[in-house]
Amino acid sequence: MAQSLELLLIQFLMPDNDARRQAEEQIRRLARDPQVVPALVHHLRTAKTPNVRQLAAVLLRKKITSHWPKLPPHAKASLKQALIDSITLDNSHLVRRASANVVSIIAKYAVPAGEWQELLPFLFQCSQSPQEEHREVALILFSSLTETIGTTFQSHLNDLQPILLKCLQDETSSRVRIAALKAVGSFIEYVNEGGDIVKMFRDFVPSILNVSRQCLANGDDDVASIAFEIFDELIESPAPLLGDSVRSIVQFSLEVCSNQDMEINIRQQAIQIISWLVKFKASFLKKNKLIVPILQVMCPLLTETANEDEDSDLAADRSAAEVIDTMAINLPRHVFGPVLEFASVNFRHVNPKYREAAVTSLGVVSEGCSEHFKDKLEECLKVVLEALKDQEQMVRGAASFALGQFAEHLQPEILSHYESVLPCILNALEDPSDEVKEKSYYALAAFCEDMGEDILPYLEPLICRLVISLQSSPRNLQETCMSAIGSVAAAAEQAFIPYAEKVLEMMKGFMVLTKDEDLCARARATEVVGIVAMAVGRTRMEAILPPFIEAAISGFGLDYSELREYTHGFFSNVAEILDDSFSQYLPHVVPLAFSSCNLDDGSAVDIDDADGVDNGFSGVSSDDDDDDEPRVRNISVRTGVLDEKAAATQAIGFFALHAKSAYAPYLEESLKILIKHSGYFHEDVRLQAIISLKHILTALRAIPAHPDILEKQKDVLGNCYYK
Repeated sequence: MAQSLELLLIQFLMPDNDARRQAEEQIRRLARDPQVVPALVHHLRTAKTPNVRQLAAVLLRKKITSHWPKLPPHAKASLKQALIDSITLDNSHLVRRASANVVSIIAKYAVPAGEWQELLPFLFQCSQSPQEEHREVALILFSSLTETIGTTFQSHLNDLQPILLKCLQDETSSRVRIAALKAVGSFIEYVNEGGDIVKMFRDFVPSILNVSRQCLANGDDDVASIAFEIFDELIESPAPLLGDSVRSIVQFSLEVCSNQDMEINIRQQAIQIISWLVKFKASFLKKNKLIVPILQVMCPLLTETANEDEDSDLAADRSAAEVIDTMAINLPRHVFGPVLEFASVNFRHVNPKYREAAVTSLGVVSEGCSEHFKDKLEECLKVVLEALKDQEQMVRGAASFALGQFAEHLQPEILSHYESVLPCILNALEDPSDEVKEKSYYALAAFCEDMGEDILPYLEPLICRLVISLQSSPRNLQETCMSAIGSVAAAAEQAFIPYAEKVLEMMKGFMVLTKDEDLCARARATEVVGIVAMAVGRTRMEAILPPFIEAAISGFGLDYSELREYTHGFFSNVAEILDDSFSQYLPHVVPLAFSSCNLDDGSAVDIDDADGVDNGFSGVSSDDDDDDEPRVRNISVRTGVLDEKAAATQAIGFFALHAKSAYAPYLEESLKILIKHSGYFHEDVRLQAIISLKHILTALRAIPAHPDILEKQKDVLGNCYYK
């Protein structure tokens, strides 16, 4: 087998795709035989080219799990020795790394069984070797072995700590320092108890900080980046691994994130550490008086402007705003005062970036600090409304954003200031900047939604201004303008009747658009029609609704999740105003709701393959992947579909509630969906499912008594009770 396998390994590395596929198929067939292990061991040690040796190690890792129990003792001993020789003698870093991965897999089975007692002494010896390669590979193995035989290290931690500390400070090799940092991270993640072990790992923090500062001074950002990853683990660990190190970590992170000479990626990591500390260690920050020092760095970061070639998501000002928002939510009483002081000092600053930052900071903390705004709302509004008239566009845009945040989060107190706020918003709608206009529409929509009859004196100028804007604005402004129209209609209710015909006619034009770039506007228009219908009522709407319903139904063929979401909301509103007359539309709209409820939400698990080799060898499949215990790195969800599911789930309940007995043909399928969704992973869908189950119960009571109906009533009540 050895000779034929060598030719296949060489063929697998050829650039010819057909040759590669043929080699892979034959390798897969040969790999079923346990004799493939000694053959691969032979090539691992004797092949002339590093690529062939590395491929032999990769194949060993993939097949050793199934073949290890079948190997005789002498073959196991030969394999272990070959791996040790490869790790210590091979001149290729990739081969040594691949061999280390095989060691990690074998150790999972051999060490607990007492079949490799010499492994740990060998690793301790390597970790103190004068050769850089030996130290590095030993540390790499320490990291990977924590995942397979972590408990074995418990009795060796006292011996391991000085080795790791020494390697963390290795001045001759950045690769050793990086490997040491990763090893420390692996052990910290593993430790989950108190006592001496926790103290031991707290002692690593000063060394990590020292190494990181040295590396940043030398331009070696990669090492510092690994340090921040370790701090992530420290912060999130259930064990109290930080202790008094929090202060040092905060100080270091603030040094990095405020240093504009550093790369934005490393600064972003530092800002993220502050954010995690706020989320997980808020009480410690409060106790140690670290909140003000953090804000003294974060607030000025709001004045930074991202370079044109930088990713806007990594911009320091945006990240700082997120940290301040998180602090306001978790520590509102301690955050409001310093932020208000920053805004008060800077809202008339000669530098427009500071004026912008002043009003931005107030908008950012309005959600978390809403209770603390009550006594200072007039003072804060004065700052924001003055900024709305600033000569600089950036300041006016920030003021529009802040005003929208106030309107959204400071209800109902903000409404008492409508006489000063609404005229300013109306003026902002005339701003020469589209950005300011867009944010002003957002502010207007948030402000007007709950005004009720207080909006009536402003109704005429508002609608006239919005209609003109809708006719003359670019598409993105039309979308936010429509949201504002919807809010005005919801507040005005019957007083909106004189304007309904004009607005509905304009919405009709948007509801027939089919180009991809227009579908968001179509979704907004569909939403507005539903809101207007609710405002003006059944008498005014019933006769003119059919073409809007037809357009809404046709939108489902355009494969745009947001449009479907808003259309379900539209149908819910129509069902509410038409009541039992809505039953004529059930055959058309109920299947659409069912379809959305049954969509795949895209939940996915991202698996991290521990092989760590990316050299074209991934095509060689393993029969034993289940035994490799891959790590879950991330769970992703298509949030657009999630929102659509919630809207469709809500619609089912409204259809049943208002159509009553006419909904009987759809009860069976509805119950299946709602019972399933009442246990859905996201709370929005669960909430709508429970509410809709209640509406289903109302519909069941409207159906003449029948044993099947009574049984369904029990099912609904049972699910509402247990959920």
